[in-house]
Amino acid sequence: MAQNEKAGFFIPALVGGAVAGVLTGVPLINCLCCLWIIGGGIIAAYFLNKESRAPLTTGDGAIVGVFAGIVAAVIDFLISIPLAPISNAFFRNMMERFAEYADEIPAGWDNWIERGFAESTLPMMLFGMVINALIFAVMGALGGIIGVSLFKKKKSPDNGAVIDVPKDTDSI
Repeated sequence: MAQNEKAGFFIPALVGGAVAGVLTGVPLINCLCCLWIIGGGIIAAYFLNKESRAPLTTGDGAIVGVFAGIVAAVIDFLISIPLAPISNAFFRNMMERFAEYADEIPAGWDNWIERGFAESTLPMMLFGMVINALIFAVMGALGGIIGVSLFKKKKSPDNGAVIDVPKDTDSI
């Protein structure tokens, strides 16, 4: 692709990353986290393909997917801040229900969980966002490559003419 056409990566990455970030940040539907990130990369590749006049390469899909994954990590982080009490309560309740049916849970596990939720500091949250950004970038790149393969435009000859190959009638 020409250099002037690469400016179109920003908006597709924002759209794909926003969709993936929102779906990943909302409790209960975030259990399909990797699927949402791959889907965000596919959406980003779709919009990039729609805006592009030239056929996309797999590298273009990977780049827009990486950007979409990073956007998704930031949006997931921003959404998870206000929803953290709900997620923590859900996880705590799930672990309590699990403890009712499990015989071999270590003693003091409830103190460990309480301490873990109480120690959610800003540096730890930012560290988690960086780890998510790395993982989401890889998954987004995969989605972008899949998206390019799904929505790829076919290459046409430079002059736009249809090439007609004559049949060899002597060999029949």
